[in-house]
Amino acid sequence: MPDHTGTRSAAAAGPVILNCGGRALVLDRPRIMGVLNITPDSFSDGGAFVTPERAIDQAREMVAGGADIIDVGGESTRPGADAISPQEEMDRVLPVLEALLAEFPVPVSIDTSKPEVMREAAGRGAGMINDIMALRREGAMQAAADSGLPVCLMHMQGEPRTMQKNPRYDDVVGEVMAFLGERVAACTAAGISRRRLVLDPGFGFGKTLTHNYQLLRELGRFVAMGLPVLTGISRKSMVGRVIDKPVDQRLYGSVAAAVLAAREGARILRVHDVAPTVDAVRIVQATLEPETLVS
Repeated sequence: MPDHTGTRSAAAAGPVILNCGGRALVLDRPRIMGVLNITPDSFSDGGAFVTPERAIDQAREMVAGGADIIDVGGESTRPGADAISPQEEMDRVLPVLEALLAEFPVPVSIDTSKPEVMREAAGRGAGMINDIMALRREGAMQAAADSGLPVCLMHMQGEPRTMQKNPRYDDVVGEVMAFLGERVAACTAAGISRRRLVLDPGFGFGKTLTHNYQLLRELGRFVAMGLPVLTGISRKSMVGRVIDKPVDQRLYGSVAAAVLAAREGARILRVHDVAPTVDAVRIVQATLEPETLVS
């Protein structure tokens, strides 16, 4: 059984609080990040929310279901997806970002690797930068530093269009940890405080099925790096291949993965099905932290 004493001692020292553009995200328990893809070719929802009106309706449902933060993305990162220009990405996400901030009290994260999008979104009130490239694109590090926002650094082997073509590691956990450690060092050297950083092992991004489940099984090693950990497993092929279900039938498998990640110490769970995940994670919290129960 995993040892959760480290998670408890970290909680005893006080929770991490991310200042998300003036809106606090208190990581005293696993927090739920609702996924909002403003893309016509998303793997998970097939472009169901590509219009601003439908996207806002979906966000409304997620917030009602208990989402603590909404993650808005305008470019698909599925294997083989086509790249789009910064302007096209901004045209998709900025109207939705502004509408969400006007209606809901929760922070809104921007899922992008483009410095132009980071700057514009930050200027319009975005609360976090969620970058699958871990600020490796030219200009991204400076844009993130200037924004003052929390940043999620994700590991990916290769790039989205080719990442699933025979990914290889000698030690997947060790190599992903080393990469994230290097990116943290690069961020601090650029003036981005560790207090602003979140780590994501990058499930499904340049990993085989075996790699993904090894990362999930040993997620506590990432938690032990001392920074909040975000996981994004919801509806991915690592779920579908085990339960043999298409994308729209992966709810139970996705919730199970979220429960395992929460139990291992993940503090942000990026999911499509908010309300069921919220309920499941509350049971995890009651189990690991019984002092939070009200008799």
